[in-house]
Amino acid sequence: MIQFKRPDGSSVAGYLVEPTDNANAPGVVVIQEWWGLDEEVKSVAERLAQAGYRALVPDLYRGKLALEAHEAEHLMNGLNFGDAATQDIRGAVQYLKATGSKKVAVTGFCMGGALTILSACNVPELDGTIVWYGYPPLEYVDATAIQKPMLAHWALHDEFFSIAGVDQLEDKLKQAGTSYDFHRYDTKHAFANPKSAVRGLPPLEYNAEAAKLAWDRTLEFLKKNLA
Repeated sequence: MIQFKRPDGSSVAGYLVEPTDNANAPGVVVIQEWWGLDEEVKSVAERLAQAGYRALVPDLYRGKLALEAHEAEHLMNGLNFGDAATQDIRGAVQYLKATGSKKVAVTGFCMGGALTILSACNVPELDGTIVWYGYPPLEYVDATAIQKPMLAHWALHDEFFSIAGVDQLEDKLKQAGTSYDFHRYDTKHAFANPKSAVRGLPPLEYNAEAAKLAWDRTLEFLKKNLA
């Protein structure tokens, strides 16, 4: 765990994983699901570090973790999304750039996917975004402000973020001339999280085949846009 500065000068904790052979590697800011900074999101950061990226997970919940859905919903509802995007996530991007990464992307899952889209609109320093099955209320998406490429992975049978909303988001990006690449998978929400099967929530479903394909596309996107 490290401490880094937000643009407003206050400090926030984050989980940083460095690749073994390149201190000046490109960076990726990883945004948690609604559960918090748990072992699963840490494993995502570790996977990215193994692929050669400096990965930083800001602790948006300030040390709190949810073990079941009611707790997670409570923590998520208490989060100021605008502040998280413009301060915590922007500060994380700035930290990675100030400490050796020439380029930095942002990626996030579920709630973190929604925050990734808000970051695309509000963090001018980032160099690309990868969204995993999550989007904010579309009235908060200023597509004209998204200046860097976006990759997004969506579940066709998502009960939390409807595919109809994805279609509307895509229309906004298309009209704004945004560089984006949307992929839709024949599965349910949280299909890339191996713990989905043990959460006891039928709307969640881990799908190994879809997860592998999405990860392959993610690493290809990062190589193309951060190299």
